[in-house]
Amino acid sequence: MTPGDPLARVRRLAAAELAQVCAHGGDGTIGFARLFAAADFASPVRFVDYATIPPGASIGRHTHGADEELYLVLEGTGTMHLDGTDFRVGPGSVILNRAHGTHGLRNDSDAPLRIFVVQVGLDADSDGGP
Repeated sequence: MTPGDPLARVRRLAAAELAQVCAHGGDGTIGFARLFAAADFASPVRFVDYATIPPGASIGRHTHGADEELYLVLEGTGTMHLDGTDFRVGPGSVILNRAHGTHGLRNDSDAPLRIFVVQVGLDADSDGGP
């Protein structure tokens, strides 16, 4: 595919190769794939990630710089921590992690939790993923 080919901008979750990573010092490992990186965009979007969080695992609490993130829960349930507040999330939950905010996500259920994470911003100090 050439860079101008529209199909170069298509990703299929079933074909995503998930690396097993410890995300921000969380418990256990999660499956992680970077679907799109900053170079794929002509905007301040830094990345689009897909992750699967198995039961008992988590994305550890962490604080960003001047970037923002959206978490979109595709499947499963868990507990989200957002700036000092813990609450339940499930399919269709969309969470905005503001600049300089602290957040994390734990799968405290007995089924996998699948999410998209989209980061936007120009913060050069951000770690760029798990």
